[in-house]
Amino acid sequence: MNKIRVLIIDDSAFMRRILTDILERDARIEVVAAARNGRDGLEKMEALEPDVITLDVEMPVMDGLTTLEIIMQKRPTPVVMVSSLTKEGADSTIKALSLGAVDVIQKPSGSISLDMETVQYQVIRKVIAAGGANVTALPTSTKQEKQRTHPRLRAENRRNLIAIGTSTGGPRALQEVLTSLPRELPVPVLIVQHMPKGFTKSLSERLNRLAEITIKEAEDGERLEQGTAYIAPGDFHMTVRERGGEWYTVLDQTPALSGHRPSVNRLFSSLSDLAGVTPSVVVMTGMGADGSEGLHKLKQKIRHTYSITQSEGTCVVYGMPKAAVKSGLSDEVADLEDISKALILSLQNGRE
Repeated sequence: MNKIRVLIIDDSAFMRRILTDILERDARIEVVAAARNGRDGLEKMEALEPDVITLDVEMPVMDGLTTLEIIMQKRPTPVVMVSSLTKEGADSTIKALSLGAVDVIQKPSGSISLDMETVQYQVIRKVIAAGGANVTALPTSTKQEKQRTHPRLRAENRRNLIAIGTSTGGPRALQEVLTSLPRELPVPVLIVQHMPKGFTKSLSERLNRLAEITIKEAEDGERLEQGTAYIAPGDFHMTVRERGGEWYTVLDQTPALSGHRPSVNRLFSSLSDLAGVTPSVVVMTGMGADGSEGLHKLKQKIRHTYSITQSEGTCVVYGMPKAAVKSGLSDEVADLEDISKALILSLQNGRE
């Protein structure tokens, strides 16, 4: 098998060295070069044509966002952003994901992280996933270009909800789906996006500015409201519990499931304990199989569960949806741009 050829772009000589050391511990990866800024990186990209690029957000001469835009224009390549956990870094990273980056690696302790070894597994896993990413699947439409209309929904069906699970490529996919949902959506939306702690707040704030529905990072113990989407915070599982006929979020830091916290399986499984619920569930782009086990449990207990999986051709990484389809758990396969319509129709039909 051919190795994944990686170009590292980072202004810190230490970070270039430690990322090279970490990545080359895996026999599937070869670091072909390291660049000290965006301009240097673009020259090396043109000469070496790497399979994956890791890209620092904050650099002199040419910053990460500018570099990314040129990469996606000149030679679209899977890019994994490497970002420090600051408000500015998180906001820039979310913008980078909207511009075409496929994933993000969080520096554990600032711009020069002496403890990068602690995220070794994450670095290798995300670069390997990026090596198989389909960057041409990233949507290019904007909310203003869509001009879509949806059937009028019945606001009285209060026992429905939407649950979405996604990972690599998810931020752009979520933008496509959530900005296509109507303002009068009569159900809550629950979302697990695999993402490091701190970045989900910036993601929810960006999506909230673009969408007609309200989108927020979930808080522990809040009542679910119609027309609101709740994104599980990074490093927290999110489940739903019922109290007094109302649904509430529960956040916890119990152990990760199959390496994930938040876990799609954990969210989907919790829905099976809600009385009279008729969930519409979506599994979107991402590596691995998170979501299938929880969806299986949900379908066993709630026969009205309707599941939609994102089509292979529109996924950045066709892992999570593929696992659901192969397990016979998918009721409908939809292209990314059609998922919102499929959700509206599933709510309109009611299935009660």
